[in-house]
Parts: sequence; C-alpha cells; structure tokens
Amino acid sequence: MSGSVQVANYTGVSGVDDSGYSPDQTNPNVYYEGGDFAWILTSSALVLLMIPGVGFFYSGLARRKSALSLILLAMLSVAVVQFQWFFWGYSLAFSHTGSAYIGDLGNFGLMKTLAQPSVGGTKVPDLLFCLFQGMFAAITPALAIGAAVDRARILPCIVFIFVWSTIVYDPIAYWTWNPNGWAYKMGGLDFAGGTPVHISSGAAALAFSIMLGHRTGYAKTAGLPYRPHNVTHIVLGTVFLWVGWFGFNGGSALAANLRAVMACIVTHTAASVGAITWVLLDYRLEKKWSVVGFCSGAIAGLVAITPASGFVTPWAAVIYGVVGSIGCNFATKLKFIMGVDEALDIFAVHAVGGVIGNVLTGIFAADYIAALDGSTVIPGGWINHNYVQLGYQLADSVAGFSYSFVLTCVILFLMNLIPGLSLRVDAGDEDTGIDDGQLGEFAYDYVELQRHTTDVLPSHVMPARSGSSRGGSEHEKHPAQLV
Repeated sequence: MSGSVQVANYTGVSGVDDSGYSPDQTNPNVYYEGGDFAWILTSSALVLLMIPGVGFFYSGLARRKSALSLILLAMLSVAVVQFQWFFWGYSLAFSHTGSAYIGDLGNFGLMKTLAQPSVGGTKVPDLLFCLFQGMFAAITPALAIGAAVDRARILPCIVFIFVWSTIVYDPIAYWTWNPNGWAYKMGGLDFAGGTPVHISSGAAALAFSIMLGHRTGYAKTAGLPYRPHNVTHIVLGTVFLWVGWFGFNGGSALAANLRAVMACIVTHTAASVGAITWVLLDYRLEKKWSVVGFCSGAIAGLVAITPASGFVTPWAAVIYGVVGSIGCNFATKLKFIMGVDEALDIFAVHAVGGVIGNVLTGIFAADYIAALDGSTVIPGGWINHNYVQLGYQLADSVAGFSYSFVLTCVILFLMNLIPGLSLRVDAGDEDTGIDDGQLGEFAYDYVELQRHTTDVLPSHVMPARSGSSRGGSEHEKHPAQLV
C-alpha cells in the first residue's frame, strides 16, 4: 500500500487574487502535499541563512574598522525588505493580475494570500510562496549594499534598500517569474534568479560604487588599496552561502521532487568546480594556494548555475563552474579599466556571473531535465536545437542589467539631493571607520585606523620579542602588523 494522502483538486477562484478556499472544502490543507510544504519551509530558512553569510563574506573582505557595519547592513536588509514585502512588495511581484511589467496591489498587506495556488506553481499556495520569495527579495539588496563599504552612511542605505526593492527588484522579479511578465511570456528561462537576484544586484553595486566615488587611498594604477582583514569570516560566509544555496536553487522547484534533487546536484557540482578553477587561476600567478580565491570561485560557480539549476544536466554543471569562475576571475580586473572603486567585486561576481549563467542556459537547457517535476514543458536550448533561446536569454540579461543600473543611479542621485540623506560619510568618519562613526560599536576590541599592504615591516627591522608575559606586546608597538 502506498500510504500517501490523496490531494484534493483546488476548485476555487483562479486567475485573480483570492484567499483560496474552495466552496466544497473547509480545510485548505487538502490541496497540497505535506512533504512539499516541509521542503519549501526548510528552503526558506536556508535562504535566510544566506543573508548573514553575505554579511560575514563582505565583512571579511573589508577593513577591520568597517567590518561590523557590513554585517549590520545585511541584517537590516532582512528587516526592511520583510516589511516592504508585507506592505506591497509581494503584490507588485507576484499578484495574479497585472500588466506585462508590474503587478497590481491586489495582495496589498498580504490580503488574499492564503491557500490559492501561487503564480509560481500549483504545488504551493500563495502564503508559502510569499515566505519563500520574500527571502530572495531580502538577499538581493543585501548583495548590492556591500558597495557601501567604508564610505556610506547607514540611514541612506536603509532608505535605499526599501526604495530599490520597490522600484527595481519587484518589477524585474515580476517580468522574469510571473506568468504575466514580458520576459516570462517571451520564453526566457531563469530558474532561481540569474537576472532578478544576481544581475540586478551586481548592476546596482556598480552604480552605487560610481555614485559614492573612490575610498580614500584608492589609486587606479596602484592596485587594491586595502586587503581582506579576516579570511576566516570569508570562509564562514562562504559556508553559509553554499549550504543556503541548496534551498535557494533546490527550493525553486517549489516541490519535493526529482527536479529539486537535480537542482541541488548541479548547484553543488558547479560550486566545487568553480572553487578549484579559481584557485588554479590564482596559483598560476603567485604560486600560492589562495583561500580567498577558493571562496570566490565557489560563489562564482553558484552564481552561474543559479538561472540554470532546474534546466541542466550534471555534466553541464561542470562547464558552468569552469566558465563562470574564469569569467568572474577576469572580470575582477574590469574595475581598474573603468576606474571604479568596486571594492568587493560584487559586479564582477554577481552581474558578470549572472550573465554567464543566463547565456549558458540558452545553450545547455534540456527539456527532459525541466520535465523531472512531472509538469514543466520547455523547448530547451541549443542542445534541443532551440537556437532562438540564446537570444531570449541575452535580451533578459541586458534588460535586467540596464534597468537596475540606470534606476539605481537615479535613486541615489535623487536621495543625495534630500537633506539628511546624503550618501557619503564625512572625511572624519571615513578615517576612523564606519563602525565608530555610524555605529559606535566594533567587531573587535582593537581596531587599527589604517592598514596598507605596504605597511608590513621587513623582517630585518622587526623588533625582537620582549620578555613580557602579554602575548602581542610587540604588536602594540607596530599595530600595522596585526592581521
């Protein structure tokens, strides 16, 4: 005997915003499988875990005196976007009715979001889909806001997160994932957020960096002015992100099925191959094994596979890892060509990685992989001889990048004209650090004001160890040597 519970057919209103009750049922749970609920609830928590992972990753890459502010900004993104999502964000992105570009306010304040099948799929109701997609909405500005490192005030960042989510993220999510959206109708394939999450956040980070200007000490011809202050934080953030990405991509199947399993398999494969590729690329230059390179490569592989994770085979995931990592690695040099202080390489990894993932999806998307959920039908990409798919992917990528970049510049320009919302901290706060100037709290007991890679003293001029029992007395004399 099977032991499975028969799922009732939903017979309520469809095609409009509705609470989701059928006239012949009093228990709305009968329309859905408990296993699907459990998986998407778990995936929602996994994506939430990724957001502090972003904070720790960025914090480790930044300077010690601004480390805590980046963790705070990531967590503020959760809180601010959750309110925005409740208020009107979900309705603008995933209402059942709307134009080709944006939803309406039919679900304003989460009204009429109960048991009706969501626009994302019939396996999950509106309420659960709202929770899951709300985590995507929160992590996207958290990725972009890393561009504020060392130089932006906290209050304008909070306002920016709310406004940007409304004006930029919600429309892009709508046209990509909502069946009424123009990109969805065109035939664009984006399983888990290549355009709405990665390309949009990478473009926004580039715009933010341009609008804020260079950090003190930046020189286009002198390389990076500051090095990562805590590689352990970078590893910790990578672990959070890697684990959370199983929910990010696997949960996007919106059911506990073979397609979700395949999404997890290709996600893990692309991350692993991407990490190895980046390490080898760095090793060829310096003959050193880079931990930061490993973490960067893993993230590049994860970004590249995101739009494709529900459409491609495991062997294709190897290609995503290699090409995504190589592309993002070389894209980190673009900031020097452009003369932009894009401190954390958000543009290089997320925007470029997202475009690579979208383009490769036009080539490697397979109809039989999408059909693993038992219902999805796609024409596939080049491997299915559907050559026009690459054009759809390029159109979606260009539209998402352009829209995010231009609108981010406009938002920041207008904010900077409003009294009290000037974007950049004053010179004193930048010198002492964002943590001191804006938070009054610190990630560590000791915070050096400035440290350059050239500050490390040659070994022949380092002082001899004193006999003091206080470990680190020599560090008190030469704080620039603290790691």
